[in-house]
Amino acid sequence: MKATGKLDNSFGPAGTTSGIIIFVAGVIITWFSLTGLILVLPGSFLGFTSTFVTIDFDNKRVKFFTLLCGIIPVGKWMSIDAGMKLGIRKNTRLWKTYSRSNRSLETKECDIRLLLFDKDGKVIFALKKYKDVDSAKSDLVSFSQTLGLYGGKIPEASE
Repeated sequence: MKATGKLDNSFGPAGTTSGIIIFVAGVIITWFSLTGLILVLPGSFLGFTSTFVTIDFDNKRVKFFTLLCGIIPVGKWMSIDAGMKLGIRKNTRLWKTYSRSNRSLETKECDIRLLLFDKDGKVIFALKKYKDVDSAKSDLVSFSQTLGLYGGKIPEASE
């Protein structure tokens, strides 16, 4: 069984919104002239590039990949070793955007992430993101049992 989940938009909320607007404008202009394709490509790159994770429970492997323009996957599979661990950590990202009048707009995103650690306790990457701790804890237990990993308390990870 495989499970795929989206983690983040690569360019944040402002970049994603701008990219979608540029993409739509390029599609509309392309309807009248082929020069609109100049806007479609960068707009699709900005607006639709995202990061994803696929977990293959049967073969015990994980794939962290970026979907370029929303259609081209770039990443490779990584097998899960016995020394790896799972943990939960609160993740806070702050996206800062400046306007032409030099005003800044800050967008704060807070979520809980299920992380994969190597044998030394360093974060490899996030496997899934959640809005609440309870669902993250239940997935931590089920993923630990399914993948055969230690899913206890890790010194660097905070619940």
